[in-house]
Amino acid sequence: MIKFVSLLFSALFALLFSLTVNSSTLLIVGDSLSAGYQMPVKQSWPVLLPEQLKRQGNVVEVINASISGDTTGNGLARLTILLTRYQPDYVLIELGANDGLRGFSATIISNNLEVMIEKIKANKALPILMQIHVPTNYGKRYSDAFSGLYATLSTQQNIPLMPFFLEYVITQPQWMMSDGLHPNIKAQPWIAEFVAKELSKIIK
Repeated sequence: MIKFVSLLFSALFALLFSLTVNSSTLLIVGDSLSAGYQMPVKQSWPVLLPEQLKRQGNVVEVINASISGDTTGNGLARLTILLTRYQPDYVLIELGANDGLRGFSATIISNNLEVMIEKIKANKALPILMQIHVPTNYGKRYSDAFSGLYATLSTQQNIPLMPFFLEYVITQPQWMMSDGLHPNIKAQPWIAEFVAKELSKIIK
């Protein structure tokens, strides 16, 4: 009996140790697309993400620091405190939509994101940039320049570029809020699964 208890304890210890060793922390810095806009937070995709990541074989603590309405400038202003507080292994940047909707210069947006990326690297974390697209409210030239800056940054900084989940969600009208800009509750499980699959290509 004593031997059995000892073996059981050893097995449990090994399991817990394995989970601890293989776990990592992901910080999400985003806007309303990631903040659970107009829905219970527990139903938002970042809250559903850890379970989806676990199904992909990754034990990840997800810290969602997204705020509705945030721009790249807002994200940059908050970043140092977030990095110091949470010491993440990975940082997913989902920002730029509000900049684009307000017609901010692509150069300003790119510069803000570049500084964020460099700060994350300096904190020994891996930046992951999410591609963002905006409507052609300000003309095709602006929307093309806006979309292109993400791929350029990804290449220049040698960091992963994640596809924009809204591109897929927006083709399903039943998944969108009446404003035509935000995914609704029904879309959140799919987004969590989509992001988990993309992250599993990156997380080691």
